[in-house]
Amino acid sequence: MSTAVAGQVDDDLWSAIGDPTRRRMLDLLLVEGGGTATTLSRSLPVTRQAVAKHLGVLDRAGLVRATPAGRERRYQVDDVQLARAVAQLASVGSAWDARLQRIKRIAETIQRAQQEQQEQQEQDGREN
Repeated sequence: MSTAVAGQVDDDLWSAIGDPTRRRMLDLLLVEGGGTATTLSRSLPVTRQAVAKHLGVLDRAGLVRATPAGRERRYQVDDVQLARAVAQLASVGSAWDARLQRIKRIAETIQRAQQEQQEQQEQDGREN
């Protein structure tokens, strides 16, 4: 990854999003407009305690905000931070697309050179 793209990527943010359970939690929070560890645990194959730990990771990464709701905390997705994550993903995707296009051009150049060399060898063989 180029240093320009690498400098824009927040490793803590991507570490938080990298976990499938946390991504599912973000989906649920977006669909439901928010939730608590208890409400989220009803829709996930993990315990309430595990959900609470995952929410802590998302909170530290800034992807969710917590507000007190009785004895629990109600979590909502931080739209600004989520938009930042989407922008980073788009940037990384564009950088990889450009790299893959360069690799394709190099491979095509090598293939053409090999074909030309093979054609030249065949022509030289017919002349002898």
